[in-house]
Amino acid sequence: MLSILLITFLVLLFLGCPIAVGMCFSSFAALFAGNTTVPLTVVPQRMFVTIDSFSMMAIPLFILAGELMNSAGITRRIVNFCSALVGHIRGGLAHVNILASMLFAGISGAAAADSASLGSMLIPAMIEDGYDADFSVAVTATSSTIGPIIPPSIMMIIYGSMAGVSIGALFMGGVIPGIMIGITLMGVAYVISCRRGYKAEAKKSLREILVAFRQSLVALVMPVIVLGGILFGVFTTTEAGCIAVVYALIAGLLMKELHLKDLFRIFLSAALTTASTMFVLASAQALGWILARAQFPQMVVNTLLGVSGNGTVIFLLILLFLFFLGFFMDGTAAMIILIPVFLPVIAQYGWHPVQFADCIIMMLLVGAVTPPVGVLLFICCGIAKISIAQAARAVWPFVMGEIAVILLCVFIPQLITFLPNMLYGV
Repeated sequence: MLSILLITFLVLLFLGCPIAVGMCFSSFAALFAGNTTVPLTVVPQRMFVTIDSFSMMAIPLFILAGELMNSAGITRRIVNFCSALVGHIRGGLAHVNILASMLFAGISGAAAADSASLGSMLIPAMIEDGYDADFSVAVTATSSTIGPIIPPSIMMIIYGSMAGVSIGALFMGGVIPGIMIGITLMGVAYVISCRRGYKAEAKKSLREILVAFRQSLVALVMPVIVLGGILFGVFTTTEAGCIAVVYALIAGLLMKELHLKDLFRIFLSAALTTASTMFVLASAQALGWILARAQFPQMVVNTLLGVSGNGTVIFLLILLFLFFLGFFMDGTAAMIILIPVFLPVIAQYGWHPVQFADCIIMMLLVGAVTPPVGVLLFICCGIAKISIAQAARAVWPFVMGEIAVILLCVFIPQLITFLPNMLYGV
């Protein structure tokens, strides 16, 4: 059964089949041709069980909140504020791009939303201002990975719901690494900008900075409300999603940049994004259930134990495996499939569940910018109208910077665990 499942899935993947459809079909194929008494109805049952969760309701709510804030002109206000702060540094628009991603992360929680909204605005502006197209794509794609690291994060909601880990603790664990990744990307961008001779913008006055801050305050307040409410126990993560939607709707209408006639388009876009996301989640869970039934998690654990008895070495091997897996598979689907595999490993070595979860989420996000399946790279290349091959070389310095931060989080767990321990005692 296991061989049929894996072979069918890999063949469909290399044939270009959508990953959700490939996981569904391979699950049915494994049960149909695997000499098992398990009925085929198990697949849709497992798919339904996955998304029939109160915690999972937060996903469409945060997606909708992001759509509302983007349509309300929030992206433009954030970009203007970031330009006032860091635009004067060499490679100014690159730093604006990265800092805007860090701030936008507190709104959307999704990397694709970040790359699409910010990319459509900043990539053409960077190219027009003299930046190379491949550099503009690399900066935008890699900085978009900060979205699911700095809270709120859809990937962390999924992990916490499936593994029984506090979502609030996962959120807090991502704050310091997310900021570190942003600073690291800005450092890489600065070095490349100096080598290529990219210019900086004129330095803004204090008055201009304050004006830009005032205009972006509506956007900056939203993550404060959401995270503050979760931290102080005012509402749950799912209820925070509701608060975010209501806030985004009211703020957009009051600023008169969001109109009632726009709501149908916004809700439709959010519904389509939610449907595709949930389809991937449900399909991955069905595939993961069959892997668990075939005792694949035990096989992985035994293999790892046979390689080394050192917990840190095993941790690094898992991250290396995820790095290569990201070349061929969507990060969210990979995480759902592998959570049941990793949980026994966590129990075996006693790793901090928040540290482990945030590290593997960060490594899976690296896969979103590495070809051939890197979805963020595809989005940004489409905006810049260049090929994946052109952008692939430019993206690697930024990828190496992100990996360096992940390795620091492995060897210095306090970078992740400090805030969760202080706020949640976990």
